[in-house]
Amino acid sequence: MTIPDLSKPQAISPTNGTNAPASENNSFDRRTLLMSSGAVLLAGAAYFGVKEYLSPTARVFIARGQRYDGPLVQTIADGLIATGIDTAWLRGKNVLLKPNLVEPTRRAPHLTTHPSVVVATAEVFTRWGAVVTVGEAPGHVRDTEMALAESQLGPALASAKIPFADLNYQTTAWLPNHGKTCKLDGFHFPQAVVQADLIVSLPKLKTHHWAGITAAMKNMYGTIPGIRYGWPKNVLHYNGIPQTVHDINASLPNTITVVDAITCMEGDGPIMGTPKQLGLILVGTNPTAVDATAARIMGLRPEGVSYLQLAAGKLGPIAQRHIEQRGESWQELVSPFEILDVPHLRSLRDKPGVFVT
Repeated sequence: MTIPDLSKPQAISPTNGTNAPASENNSFDRRTLLMSSGAVLLAGAAYFGVKEYLSPTARVFIARGQRYDGPLVQTIADGLIATGIDTAWLRGKNVLLKPNLVEPTRRAPHLTTHPSVVVATAEVFTRWGAVVTVGEAPGHVRDTEMALAESQLGPALASAKIPFADLNYQTTAWLPNHGKTCKLDGFHFPQAVVQADLIVSLPKLKTHHWAGITAAMKNMYGTIPGIRYGWPKNVLHYNGIPQTVHDINASLPNTITVVDAITCMEGDGPIMGTPKQLGLILVGTNPTAVDATAARIMGLRPEGVSYLQLAAGKLGPIAQRHIEQRGESWQELVSPFEILDVPHLRSLRDKPGVFVT
């Protein structure tokens, strides 16, 4: 496989479908990192249809038949290379891995990112010379040590000697809101987020009773510190979940994703749902494109997911024609998820699907 040279200036800019830079103090030059092959600028696009039509292409990798005790390191490395990551650029860079530990309990391991996925991703980036930290600001739990224990991530990180950053309580820095779809002028982000050269969203694929799905982009709520926004961060909810999901992603440093879709959650997610086995790992350097692909696999319309509507053509593509598939074809993997039978979620399906009450 030929790995594209992503160190060239044409790789990425804030206008070609990825996130905006975190701050001028962050020395990272996004053009040196990632790629979306065939990317084109959106200059002159004035409305959604035109933006979507002109959206750059992004690559999404899917691996099937995955297990938590399987060769996840190889799978994740293959996925990152297939989607165009520049492994040479990573040497010496600060990489923050952001799992989902929203409300962990040993009784429901399908609620949080599995420790094996976190540790395997850390090993991949460490092998490529990056300085890796795992960080999370659990949205429903003030006691982070309890969250690490209940999710069983704490012992796994300790065994692998991977440092953890408690994003709920770190010193914060205020960064302007680059998304501008909600009324917040900016966001307080923890130190580990602001100083990261690259953030890797490590979500658990789940349904969400408000947003429809929670995957790469919604997982970034966990970069918002409870010490500033409280628990469960209702400031964000009051300003609109789709809008704040979009704006947080637009304001973060460069973000890519590895999705734990091995054992997922359906029904009354993201907390009260039931396990659903998919056996998939999804990887991509554009979280918008990955979430759109995840929605299709779940039997849902990406165009019906409000935060993806906002992101389409600005943070990344959601149209199938703008997403290059790597690995498995999503069409062969569609397995409709149960979703709540509530009015605001019914438009997520093209045709009647499985609803629960």
